[in-house]
Amino acid sequence: MALSDPVSRLASGRVVVVGDVMADHYVSGGVARVSDEAPVPILKVRDDRWTPGGAANVAANIEALGGEALLIGVTGEDETAAHLRRTIGGLATHLIIDKHRRTTLKTRYMGGQHQMLRVDREDAHPIGSDIEDQLILATSALLTGAGALILSDYAKGVLTDRVISALIEAANRQGILVLVDPKRHDWRGYAGAHLITPNRKELQLATGVSCEDDQACAAAAASASRLTGADILLTRSEKGMSLFRRDRPPFHIAAEAREVFDVSGAGDTVVATLALGVAAGLDLHDAVSIANVAAGVVVGKRGTATISGDELSRHLHPVPHQALLNPMSIEEAVRVRERWGRDGLKVGFTNGCFDIIHPGHVALIAQAAASCDRLIVALNTDASVRRLKGDSRPVQSQEARARVIDQMKGVAMVVFFDDDTPHSLIQALCPDVLVKGADYTEDQIVGADIVRSRGGQVLRVHLVEGQSTTRIIRDAGQGSP
Repeated sequence: MALSDPVSRLASGRVVVVGDVMADHYVSGGVARVSDEAPVPILKVRDDRWTPGGAANVAANIEALGGEALLIGVTGEDETAAHLRRTIGGLATHLIIDKHRRTTLKTRYMGGQHQMLRVDREDAHPIGSDIEDQLILATSALLTGAGALILSDYAKGVLTDRVISALIEAANRQGILVLVDPKRHDWRGYAGAHLITPNRKELQLATGVSCEDDQACAAAAASASRLTGADILLTRSEKGMSLFRRDRPPFHIAAEAREVFDVSGAGDTVVATLALGVAAGLDLHDAVSIANVAAGVVVGKRGTATISGDELSRHLHPVPHQALLNPMSIEEAVRVRERWGRDGLKVGFTNGCFDIIHPGHVALIAQAAASCDRLIVALNTDASVRRLKGDSRPVQSQEARARVIDQMKGVAMVVFFDDDTPHSLIQALCPDVLVKGADYTEDQIVGADIVRSRGGQVLRVHLVEGQSTTRIIRDAGQGSP
């Protein structure tokens, strides 16, 4: 990437976002049995959360990255609209109330980490001419000083042909870049936009051309460009992104290698990051590269989510292998854990000395990681280990133990604790899942009461028989523990 610190530039970007705003509602719990009334699972609800969706999620992504977003949309006069306004918080908005339609609501029922069912409540008929007039007038007034206009079209009736045409014309008069995130199948209404950001399915449905390989994607993009006059940024899932510009060769960028948890809202993150980058004066190729990294991060989060500027910086400029991000200070760990909570991620916690890592430790961490979205491993400091195990321990220093644990699959955070127990650390980090070996009874597990009081889970996992540091030291003839 040409720029050494592109993220710092993003704060100077101002983007107007217009389109279908909606509320995303996540109802989460556990499934223990099947109903006697019908062959369906019973979800015991643990919590629920609300997040901005659609165009509102696009604007939220811009704000999270440090830019300025101005959101214009249409809601009903209902409870869903009230929830949406609360989730938006201090975001600058101009939400027009249409008393003749419901605010779009998507409710997802989550059993553990898996989506069991999605229920949509919406009115997708086109808005009336009076609402069109208000939308066009409000957007036109806010375009001055903006670097980009995003049309977030979820085909819910807000972005009618008349609205799209008027807004593209208004933006073009002021030299403002127009980006479209499309869901409709007929793209003729997007004529005059500068950049359209479909996924493979959307491009194929719009053009009738398959998008199975580079050549086919190029043909489909060329067809879309002839129809709209726009360049095409095609998101291709595991194959990354391809930018097709009418006057230049294609620009292909590989996907960021991440564990995919949920692709909900990834397209919102792409168009938000891209528009903000261009609005802040970045080269289009640089903006595409940054958007690709941002998308790779959000698909590792649960539900519609955003990425902060700090997160993006860490992924654009990873710390060299020799310089660990972990272990984290307690203060930084609390900040990261709070961010995971806002993103709706289930946070797990396990702890121990982990002095001479053996297969039992590996099995424990693997089971702990499988129980959550992000796993925190807390390590006793050297002083703590000596108090617990004697002056001959630890065999490995706390730095060596942290380095090994940090590289284990599924570990998201490593922290030290100097007390004899992690009680205060568990209070500070508030994990959703507390994991210990099955050799402990629940009343012996430190912090179990804290986690249970918050509605969390205490998990006792199976151990590998015959594995212990004491036995390793004894068998190696290196002295007593």
